[in-house]
Amino acid sequence: MASTEQQNTNRIPLMVIAWAWVTVPFIYGIYELVQKVTQLFNG
Repeated sequence: MASTEQQNTNRIPLMVIAWAWVTVPFIYGIYELVQKVTQLFNG
């Protein structure tokens, strides 16, 4: 049981990096999309 807990704690930094790798570009894409849509409807 202790080895499973040790593996989970070792993977936390990897999981944070993996989620950031996906989330940061996604949020940037949403930000760009909102800017483009506002330009489209405001002229």
